[in-house]
Amino acid sequence: MKIDILTTFPDMFEAVLSASIIKRASDAGLVSASAHDLRGWTEDRHQTTDDYPYGGGVGMVMKPEPFFAAVDEIRCDAAAECNEEIILLSPQGEPFTQTMARELARKDHLIFLCGHYEGVDERVRVNLATRQVSIGDYVLTGGELPAMVVIDAVVRLLPGALGDETSPESESFEDGLLEYPQYTRPSDFRGMKIPDVLLSGHHEEIRRWRRKESLRRTQRLRPDLLNEADLSEEDRELLLKIEEEDALGQ
Repeated sequence: MKIDILTTFPDMFEAVLSASIIKRASDAGLVSASAHDLRGWTEDRHQTTDDYPYGGGVGMVMKPEPFFAAVDEIRCDAAAECNEEIILLSPQGEPFTQTMARELARKDHLIFLCGHYEGVDERVRVNLATRQVSIGDYVLTGGELPAMVVIDAVVRLLPGALGDETSPESESFEDGLLEYPQYTRPSDFRGMKIPDVLLSGHHEEIRRWRRKESLRRTQRLRPDLLNEADLSEEDRELLLKIEEEDALGQ
């Protein structure tokens, strides 16, 4: 996968792109990610990327020319077969989910457009971006932090990015539920002991316990997810068991 980020603050991405899973994926040749200074596609000596809004109002608006010029240069060749997405980070965009992360992980090329100030010229939104993405119902200073969030979520889904020791399949939201509780050594810390089943060595009991606790955690913290989850007959039996335990105060 190739990732290009268009921003007026490329330095913000240095640490993110050179650490942890993204660095591992890059070193393994799974992804190539670069942050580009949008000023490199301006045409005036001041390298202006924003201007006052037509019609008046407070703040500045990102100009369309640098975005269009940059995308024209870095996007896939029209003759090449390239599965590409041009993403505008915006609070008005489609809510980012794990499902969307999986969709984006199947792309060959991702271009992130990072707005700033009061936003971007509407022509960028309508005529350049192929997708608008929001990471939540709040406003940030720019699109840089949302882009980092999306890139991290996507790259870790690339085959081989997490290595053999971990898998994204058991993580929160992968099956529509929150992940079960995790424990490590010591088994008894300040009198806080881990569940006995995890020390039993009985793989089927452990699997069932984990599924049950995943359902319990989802029911308590994100009950809305249960309404859309594809629950098995076993899941429904476990939910009934959870209700019985809750009624008994267990």
